[in-house]
Amino acid sequence: MSGESAVRIALLLPDVLGTYSDRGNATVLAQRLRWRGIPVEVLEVTADTTPPTDCEMFVLGGGEDAAQAYAAEWLDRHRPLRTAMLARQVLAVCAGLQLLGQWMQTAAGDRIAGAGILDLTTSAGRHRAVGEVVAEATAPGVALLTGFENHLGHTTLGPDTAPLGRVVVGVGNGDGTDGALTDSVIGTYLHGPVLARNPDLADLLLRRATGLTLSPLQVPGEDEARRLHLHIQRRPHHPLGIRLGQQGVAPSPPASSRQKRAGRGAPGSPGCE
Repeated sequence: MSGESAVRIALLLPDVLGTYSDRGNATVLAQRLRWRGIPVEVLEVTADTTPPTDCEMFVLGGGEDAAQAYAAEWLDRHRPLRTAMLARQVLAVCAGLQLLGQWMQTAAGDRIAGAGILDLTTSAGRHRAVGEVVAEATAPGVALLTGFENHLGHTTLGPDTAPLGRVVVGVGNGDGTDGALTDSVIGTYLHGPVLARNPDLADLLLRRATGLTLSPLQVPGEDEARRLHLHIQRRPHHPLGIRLGQQGVAPSPPASSRQKRAGRGAPGSPGCE
């Protein structure tokens, strides 16, 4: 990209997919560029707007069942946007992750077509996943991921689709992984906003979108915040070899315990609530 032009970030459907302040992910991306002296522009693309197709990044957040169904129809109407998202960088959180897949299935068995950008499918699980999540990132150079989840979805990745992380604490996709990672998409169930809690992940997205070598940032309070979020349970040992005095991460409980923690979900689609 040119050193003169501004990086353009499209925040898609903030008026529809705005659960848990996921719009803050666009703010984090923009601010981390500004701190480095890189010009940036954030475009809020609302439901009544024709979406741009020339942005370097697209950001999708979470939403409740009706919002997710509307967003699926909106994406279907804007086919050029879907084509652009295949070639640019996308962050998709919770319902946004599900929307980019092949389909979503409600507890009643009804299927809602996804955008087909990711090779994954999502069905409504028996129990709602609620609580803190810690995951090992599959992308090199990205520290342990933290966030919180609240969803009913059980997401199955296609054979050639890599997860974003391997769950240590929490539920995520429901099979021991969280999200999806492709050349153009970073998808996750983590709220927080996820990029505020995981600056390495934000910088990975920025490097992929801009092609630039980014200078390190020293953000006051950032390390302390990460230590706080990683201090979830106190146990003497951890299978990853992490010492509690440094990280405070506990292993994921057995499946039966996770289900009890999550609680039963109400009938409906698998999106965020």
